[in-house]
Amino acid sequence: MNKNIHYILSGKGKAVVLLHGFLESSTMWSRLVPFLAQKNKVVCIDFPGFGKSSCLAEIHSMELLAKVIKEVLDEAKINKVTLIGHSMGGYVALAFAELFPDKLQSIILLNSSTLSDSPERKKQREQAINLATLNKEKYVSMAINNLFLPSSGKLFSSEISQLKTEAKLFPLCGITAALNGMKIRKDRTEIAKLLTIPKFFIAGKQDPLIPFSVASNLAKITNMKLIALTGGHMGMVENYDEIVKKLLLINVL
Repeated sequence: MNKNIHYILSGKGKAVVLLHGFLESSTMWSRLVPFLAQKNKVVCIDFPGFGKSSCLAEIHSMELLAKVIKEVLDEAKINKVTLIGHSMGGYVALAFAELFPDKLQSIILLNSSTLSDSPERKKQREQAINLATLNKEKYVSMAINNLFLPSSGKLFSSEISQLKTEAKLFPLCGITAALNGMKIRKDRTEIAKLLTIPKFFIAGKQDPLIPFSVASNLAKITNMKLIALTGGHMGMVENYDEIVKKLLLINVL
């Protein structure tokens, strides 16, 4: 196991692994962990290049990140898991589902997608890499602002500021490696469709990055249960209480 991968174990019971999104770390789950740890063994992982984990390569593909999860589980002697993945964490969860289906008990995609990047989105990733390389702090600030609804700016100014402060400390290699990894990720709609385990989409009705109409259509195609959430892409910040209520309805936890 690579000792530069940081993770934390909390609680006892069925294992739930929390997978953060781009420009985030395991700290995004800090409010949720005590709730889940009442009945579950909760695993919080910092992906390579984020939080307290080191970069591993120039490109952190979703497959590579899935293998990091597998190594953490092996080290912690955990056999079966429920994965909850936010945004990029959802892409990694789907890669894990493809590579290690026997390890997966259930999967929850939070503000995420099964699709690959469109050609336009790939160009945006390239532009993001260039911007981050020129001025990492400015890019991080702009990118995190774009994750939130305009109406959330004042309501959650403290939380947004905290996210920016942490993300500006992430190494440039972690940011660009993740952008490259998301840019080349494959479409895993068919993988999600073939999963026979409990599977869920939690989608924000006003998500500016993954439109609710797209999430709703993907849920139908993949036979995943769709759970609608008021708010945008950052539900864990913008609507924490509703997410907890929704998770209580999911009886796999």
